[in-house]
Amino acid sequence: MSTAQGARARARTEITAAIKDEARRQLAAEGAAKLSLRAVARELGMVSSALYRYFPSRDDLLTALIIDAYDSVGEAAEAAEAANADASGAEPLARWTAVCEAVRGWALAHPHEYALIYGSPVPGYTAPMTTVPAAARVGLVLIGIVREAHERHGLTVPPLPAELRGEAERMTADLAPGLPPEVGAALVAAWAQLFGLVGFELFGQFNRVVEDREPFFRHAVVRLAHGIGLGT
Repeated sequence: MSTAQGARARARTEITAAIKDEARRQLAAEGAAKLSLRAVARELGMVSSALYRYFPSRDDLLTALIIDAYDSVGEAAEAAEAANADASGAEPLARWTAVCEAVRGWALAHPHEYALIYGSPVPGYTAPMTTVPAAARVGLVLIGIVREAHERHGLTVPPLPAELRGEAERMTADLAPGLPPEVGAALVAAWAQLFGLVGFELFGQFNRVVEDREPFFRHAVVRLAHGIGLGT
């Protein structure tokens, strides 16, 4: 790459980052539904036509922000798992709890980005399949902990009702192949409940209900783990 090409690439990277940063400020102030490319361009001192060379539409910008947010929370989960998996004698329950606490910590530090990916859908926007790999990162960390525990010790969970078995087998084959369907169904439920706990705290549903939220959250995610067979 020539010096001129390298300079252009760096400039493009810097401008792309500035556009995303301004868009995140707008998300915090106005919400995703009011995100406007023209407003972003105006705040950056750019003409709209110049911004469109980086993001052809509002949806393209939203998609970039969504992928960044999923990647960021995924990195937090992966870092927590790496730190605890490397610890001597770290049990699956402790690793599960650490990952869940990392997700909560990220959400509290990035509430508007959390709302973008786990809050109300943005009117008129449908996330493309390109968001899926980033969106899967937290789930894959949790699945990895559960799979390792199953392979080492086995997991005991209640039997499935007959009417759920077919769906549980399908979900498990798609999301966590190699695990028993009983574990797969419990894992999907725990994943949903984890983000429900975080969302209730972040969006105010725990106000005047749960005051000391950190120990409450830790207790709740341990109970979720027990439902999958970890630590029982």
